Amino acid sequence: MALPTDPTSSWMQGLDFPSRIFGDAGSTDYELYEEDEEFVLTVEMPGFDREEITLAWDDGVLNIAADHVEEDRGRKRTYHRRFRFPKDVDDDAIDATYNNGILEVTLPLEAEGTTHGKTIPIEG
Repeated sequence: MALPTDPTSSWMQGLDFPSRIFGDAGSTDYELYEEDEEFVLTVEMPGFDREEITLAWDDGVLNIAADHVEEDRGRKRTYHRRFRFPKDVDDDAIDATYNNGILEVTLPLEAEGTTHGKTIPIEG
């Protein structure tokens, strides 16, 4: 017996529940890469004003939160995401800009930055 693949099938209902509440939270609305001794994070956040976005750094974790209220439509949009970094970042040198719906955060690595975590072998 084949499992139904139609998204309206009862066995699949509710699987996208978080994305209906938070938007398409599982999508790749961000890009993170390391170059020239720094991490660069770009996050697509259209529809938010710069003043509605809050960034916080806490012990290797960057927290991004935003709230936007459309008073005329009675709607509220929220965004919340955390990024953990595997190397020591110079938290005094973190810089962020927001232009045309794109948040860009640069996180310079410390000169003697240590990598956190461990390597996991892949078998196969």
